Amino acid sequence: MIKYFGKALLASCWFMLLTLPVMGIRLNSVDQTVEWRLDRVVLLGVGIFFLSMLWNWCFSRKAKGLPPVSLPASFGRALRNIFSLPGRNAHTRAVSLVIVLAIMIAMPHVSSFYQTNIMISALLYVMLALGLNIAVGIAGQLVLGYVAFYAVGAYSYALLNQAFGLGFWTCLPVGGLMAVIFGLALGFPVLRLRGDYLAIVTLGFGEIVRLTLLNWASLTGGSGGIKDIPAPGFFGMEMDIDVSTMFVYYIVLAAVIVTIVVISRLKNSRVGLALQALREDEIACEAMGINLARVKLAAFALSSCWAGFAGVIFAAKTSFINPASFTFMESAMILSMVVLGGMGSIVGVVIAAMILILAPEYLRAFSEYRMLIFGAIMVIMMIFRPQGLVTGERRRYRITKLHGDAAQKERA
Repeated sequence: MIKYFGKALLASCWFMLLTLPVMGIRLNSVDQTVEWRLDRVVLLGVGIFFLSMLWNWCFSRKAKGLPPVSLPASFGRALRNIFSLPGRNAHTRAVSLVIVLAIMIAMPHVSSFYQTNIMISALLYVMLALGLNIAVGIAGQLVLGYVAFYAVGAYSYALLNQAFGLGFWTCLPVGGLMAVIFGLALGFPVLRLRGDYLAIVTLGFGEIVRLTLLNWASLTGGSGGIKDIPAPGFFGMEMDIDVSTMFVYYIVLAAVIVTIVVISRLKNSRVGLALQALREDEIACEAMGINLARVKLAAFALSSCWAGFAGVIFAAKTSFINPASFTFMESAMILSMVVLGGMGSIVGVVIAAMILILAPEYLRAFSEYRMLIFGAIMVIMMIFRPQGLVTGERRRYRITKLHGDAAQKERA
């Protein structure tokens, strides 16, 4: 116990020293004074001390071969029931989906304007995360510059509207098509790359797109961006800001539903099975006669298409875009949703996207510790549940043996 006490004390002091410049010192530029907030640092140190003691105790039990400390059996069964409820049978799944859909449809009518805006952002990130899940979760291609396709869709709508006066519904498929073109342009040079090298190239592609938008001021407006982007219309009807926001909400909700349906069908199609084979083993995939170049290009094209659609909706929602909205942190956040939810899992990615977008908004009281809490959650997930919240479903085949007359008829 003394050994654990010393390790915990050392970890606590180390954390307090590292966070002292951020949490313990505040510069008052008006009075030109320094304010010391050591109480926050001390509270953090106490919390780290007890967490470190618990951590060392749990791993000492594992090293001694003792059974790990587990939650009560009733709580574990309840938790498993919550996550497995939608997939038990067709009737339960249908009832669950109807209830969730009814809640989402009624939400704008019973909530405030602020809540509706937050939910629009969350649904947009659900759409982006599901799109990235095609390339990362299903095909196993690590993409770090996914926000570039998001930017292509947004700027396609903004520029086409400014130059030619095209509306939202005309630019929506155009934005997706432009993102597909850029996805294919990225896919061709990286056909032979995998792993870290693929991640580096896609990261560079994202930065190239952002810097191009930032420096090509004559076309994109540079850091000033593009403003006065019109919201979606409905047969020429005039809508105030509340009705327009509600209309955008239902557009995003419909887009998310279409995305979920398409990706669910894609996973069980021939293209989806080829993508999953690519993820498992490229050499075996090629040995089975699958064209790797065509499959990789399909992964990039399908994944970027949804980002283009989301970009068009984002530009219509905010009515203003600039390169600051499409930084690497956006790509990292979307990738975190895929990893946290579970690679290849649709339900898990949806849950993770909702958590990572809605939790910071509803926990603004802890805004100063938001990134610290986010980092701790990601570390804990990587240690205790690296497969994500919901493990991606794998196809299972059951071989049944025919007997008697049935076997003779089958042979005949």
